[in-house]
Amino acid sequence: MYGMPGPHVIRGSVSLPEAELLWRFSRSSGPGGQHVNTSDSKVELSFDLAKTEALPEVWKQRALERLAGRLVDGVVTVRSSEHRSQWRNRESAAVRLAALLAEATAPPPKPRKATRIPRGINERRLREKKQRSETKRGRSAQGWS
Repeated sequence: MYGMPGPHVIRGSVSLPEAELLWRFSRSSGPGGQHVNTSDSKVELSFDLAKTEALPEVWKQRALERLAGRLVDGVVTVRSSEHRSQWRNRESAAVRLAALLAEATAPPPKPRKATRIPRGINERRLREKKQRSETKRGRSAQGWS
């Protein structure tokens, strides 16, 4: 269990270098009982986003902006404790970190191009609205005296 299999690809040919990942292991919190806390494991994976050289500068700035609320001194941390196996928690944390960084470094969406509603559609909407209004007005008991 020395290294994770394969690189942790963010997008394209950019991946997280194993040397820049900091792993911490501990027992998961939870209810006590026989064999419970001894078999569950928690994994914390930290990545120093501010000092990394693995990401292109544009991606790094974009990620620092978007993850500003999650960063502590430029370091992003991901925790995983959903599996009993430490190995599976390691895999889960690595996948979660790669997905988080892929989302944070994604290019911004293209701005919406403003379009006008065609006149025919607007006229049809108003015509149907007026027709519905007449139908409802015809249901009132005003002329029934």
